[in-house]
Amino acid sequence: MKKTFARKYLGIPYSVYLILFVIAPLVVLFYYAFTNSTGHFSLANLAGFFTDSNTIGTLIYSLCLAFVVTVACLLIAYPIAYVLARSKFKAKAVLVMLFVMPMWINFTLRLTALKEILNLIEGNLAYYPFLNSVIGMTYDFLPFMILPLYNTIVKLDGSLLEAAQDLGAGRRQTFFRITVPLSMPGVISGVSMVFLPAMTNYVVNDMLYNSTYIMGSLIGSYFSAYDWHNGSMIALILLAIIGVFTLLTGEAEEDNRRGGALL
Repeated sequence: MKKTFARKYLGIPYSVYLILFVIAPLVVLFYYAFTNSTGHFSLANLAGFFTDSNTIGTLIYSLCLAFVVTVACLLIAYPIAYVLARSKFKAKAVLVMLFVMPMWINFTLRLTALKEILNLIEGNLAYYPFLNSVIGMTYDFLPFMILPLYNTIVKLDGSLLEAAQDLGAGRRQTFFRITVPLSMPGVISGVSMVFLPAMTNYVVNDMLYNSTYIMGSLIGSYFSAYDWHNGSMIALILLAIIGVFTLLTGEAEEDNRRGGALL
């Protein structure tokens, strides 16, 4: 009997990868999160997260830091993306590439260079730990906000803007009532790509002398102390928060796309 090759077999390597590097680690996290030091089922780790002022304070600080970084990236990236997308430059793609080029350089080297610049300006980075973390993360994540915004704005139907102007709308009204609402899918994508990593990227904090823990560094501290049970629970709760945020932003982006199609 002749055997034929089916395309479904091409999914076998990915399935193996998914099981080994996604499902298996999650199973290990769930095991340690819901067991105690003796290996018995326990909800003490879950209760401890919500009763420990240290973890709650770290979560609030992480959310505040991520929020400020996201707002800063959005305020800087939107004008840049708008100018690039609506400009008549022939070398538009080259200009976009210039904003993306820093991503090609090693993350540590970029932060080291930024640290030296901030040292020259401030003298002692320990005086402004929160501000320096915001600057460092904004510098690092800015391209992730510019790209989705640019891709969304550049695809806007120019006839809608012309129709608004023909109906008597000024440039400001056209921008806030047409451009901004139709660019919301790009805004939501950019916010997702900046907010979530900013909650856990403790490397920026460490390199810029911010001694305050964020969620990523808190998880790392538990695992470094061989407390896998509390570390796993915090990791699962953070994963749940990220999942809910991704779900909400995904639904909001879909609603905006439908609204744009109706318009």
